[in-house]
Amino acid sequence: MKYYIAVDIGASSGRHLLGWNEGGHVMTKEVYRFPNGVKESGGHLTWDIESLLSHVKHGIDEALKVSSDIASLSVDTWGVDYVLMKGDEEVRPCYAYRDTRTEAVIPEVHRLIPFEELYARTGIQFQTFNTIYQLYADKAAGRLEGVTDFLMMPEYLLYKLCGVKSHEYTNATTGGMVSAKSGQFDPEIIAKLGLPSHLFQPLQNPGTMLGTYKGIQCVLCATHDTASAVEGIPMEGDEIYISSGTWSLLGVKVPKPVTTPASMAANFTNEGGVGYIRYLRNIMGMWLINRLRDELCPGKDFGEIVREAEGSSYDFTVDANDKAFLAPESMKAAFDSKLDTKPANPGDYFRCAYRSLALTYKKAVDEIESVTGKSYHSIYIVGGGAKNKFLNTLTEQASGKKVIALPIEATALGNLKIQMEAV
Repeated sequence: MKYYIAVDIGASSGRHLLGWNEGGHVMTKEVYRFPNGVKESGGHLTWDIESLLSHVKHGIDEALKVSSDIASLSVDTWGVDYVLMKGDEEVRPCYAYRDTRTEAVIPEVHRLIPFEELYARTGIQFQTFNTIYQLYADKAAGRLEGVTDFLMMPEYLLYKLCGVKSHEYTNATTGGMVSAKSGQFDPEIIAKLGLPSHLFQPLQNPGTMLGTYKGIQCVLCATHDTASAVEGIPMEGDEIYISSGTWSLLGVKVPKPVTTPASMAANFTNEGGVGYIRYLRNIMGMWLINRLRDELCPGKDFGEIVREAEGSSYDFTVDANDKAFLAPESMKAAFDSKLDTKPANPGDYFRCAYRSLALTYKKAVDEIESVTGKSYHSIYIVGGGAKNKFLNTLTEQASGKKVIALPIEATALGNLKIQMEAV
């Protein structure tokens, strides 16, 4: 029996899953799990890429202990972040998307290219951490001098395994520099910003073969984790999906980008999928819960947290997508700053966070239906949030849609599906 390895890395943890085909169904087994998270260095938030690579290699070794007959492997991660290269050498530090270094350059980027033009060209929503702003911040700081490549995070890890540098389409689209028409980097954007053109190589589609590592074929899956997750959702028809993790990605599949002024005003994004566009909204997600837990009750079981939220009668809410929640020193203080009536206990904070998420989901659903002119009946939820029955019930009540929670490894399943079809 042939096996495949999906390396799925999120902002807080990563895991290696072995996959195989059994009776027409993809079966999985987790063989390794490891922690991840941003580090503070010199006043900035960064990624420890050496630790990430070490864990990726160790997990592959663990998979090889289970079976030596592994046909291929691939890596997916969060989007927008990258590693600058000078030949084979990394430019350090590797900044994390929650770092605030882009805020100073955003006005200059929009002076060179008004955001209305950027959105019309790319269809990508405004986020302070988009790759376009990060690269311009690197240019302003002189960090691009002598740089030969920039590799998005999963492509960097694959390069370190197999020695082949690549640029995968779905992940590249998250950064705000890929043309919605051509599906390649937009040369006019690059020229107007004065970025080195040699950094922007042709984009490759999921399923592209790279080199090998320990005799295992390395393949490009849809390396943006949400793109792989959408491939892994067994939806009946085109319905709304939520990939619920550190971020909640709520969207639908559409055949071509929607770059209208109404879409821009609603701040929806058009990210690449496998033969379609993922028309979606980024919502803050379980980041809110995790940070509140770290501060209010470290280590407390999530089941107990949910029970406390269910037992609370606190009914005030916040805008879950307010930038105050992006990277606060204190998540509790961020909530307090947005609430006239302060929560009295942890249960109140968690109820507020869950209800706020459900209402933010409802708003996004309403806007998707308004912009696309289409009504949807169901919401498919995958990822860690799919296991939260309380949040799922709140989402169903708020949206008026049937919620279908699938506590499956959708991202890994999509990653494996693409590998199996390619190999």
